[in-house]
Amino acid sequence: MYSFNVLYRFAAISAALGIGLFPPTALANRIACFHSNMGNFCIELFESHAPLTTANFLSYINTEAYLHGIFHRSMPSFVIQGGGFKIVDTTNGKTLAPVTTSAPIKNEFKFHNTRGTVAMAKVSGDANSATSQWFVNLNDKNSENLDIQNGGFTVFGRIIFDGMLIFDAIEKLPIVDLGPSLTDTPLVNYNNGSQVLFSNFVQIDQVEVVDTTGVFSEGVASFAVDIGTNEALEVKLRLIQVQPSLIFQLEPQIASLPAKPSNVATFSSQSGQLFIPSVMIDSSTIVKNVIMNLTDPQTYQFTLQQFE
Repeated sequence: MYSFNVLYRFAAISAALGIGLFPPTALANRIACFHSNMGNFCIELFESHAPLTTANFLSYINTEAYLHGIFHRSMPSFVIQGGGFKIVDTTNGKTLAPVTTSAPIKNEFKFHNTRGTVAMAKVSGDANSATSQWFVNLNDKNSENLDIQNGGFTVFGRIIFDGMLIFDAIEKLPIVDLGPSLTDTPLVNYNNGSQVLFSNFVQIDQVEVVDTTGVFSEGVASFAVDIGTNEALEVKLRLIQVQPSLIFQLEPQIASLPAKPSNVATFSSQSGQLFIPSVMIDSSTIVKNVIMNLTDPQTYQFTLQQFE
């Protein structure tokens, strides 16, 4: 009989000690994919770890607050920020308008502000002031100040797949001072000194929210799994071999979840079979009905059997 009991006990101890200051990976989290004039990128939302913040972010997506939104702040080697302004159509033509905001939310700081993580912006001196604006961290060193300023800036997601290439490209764009709140605006196809057109803004033209069991990004498949006890663990499987078979090995960063997600993988201790209903493998592809077998119980190696 195969068992995750030892790993489960490790997860329980880690949770009791408060271990987990580094960003988690997918555990039946939803994925927000953005289409922009600089390319497409996806954000994995840490719903189980920052529920208020992710619910707030999703509410702005659902009301189309980020549709035709722009990235209004570029600080090279620091952050790219958006969620504050959008291009709207009026009877007199297009204009740039502030995003209509909802009530501020409670701060949920937990994870380090490192490269590729996504966090909420807020008002200086008020930890519980985040509304619509969010930013992508460009540097691991951001944690040295953003983790301790203003109650810590809440990381609620991470850029997955090759999405950071988009933000690296935005970082290289010319930055123009367009007045209050727009002093560090990145512009596309802009010649210094020329008139700024709406087409020069880095803007979002579509946002799609995807519900998937797991994510395969940077060589790691991550998901929540029910191990047969009606409880769920957050686990990661790293791809360690591609020929002649795809073999994954369980990584030691395991955490027990306070509640079992509705979209969860299952593991049979009798057969050693792992079933993952769906895995997102890039910004536009989801594979379904993934089956792996535990082929080396000593090192927790799983061999991929099939998928659709």
